[in-house]
Amino acid sequence: MRIQVVRTGGFAGIERQAEVDTSGRSDEDEWLALARLALRPGRAADPADRVRDGFSYRITVDEHTVACQEPHLTEAQRALVSRVLKEGA
Repeated sequence: MRIQVVRTGGFAGIERQAEVDTSGRSDEDEWLALARLALRPGRAADPADRVRDGFSYRITVDEHTVACQEPHLTEAQRALVSRVLKEGA
């Protein structure tokens, strides 16, 4: 399974992306469980709640993609984004 995260926005507006291929990893089941939770939609975004200079994310797991933005990430989305950006190249 391939998991890709693209982060845009922030103060400088710089895009960052990372990808992790979980195939054959010893922790593949853990990644799969987290990815399934992260693909569920979070709470609806209210434009009034948008964080100025906040980040927006596009999470793609194989062919499924979800878009989310701060502060509306679910705990699973936040955990997956953090993990992929940390481990992905």
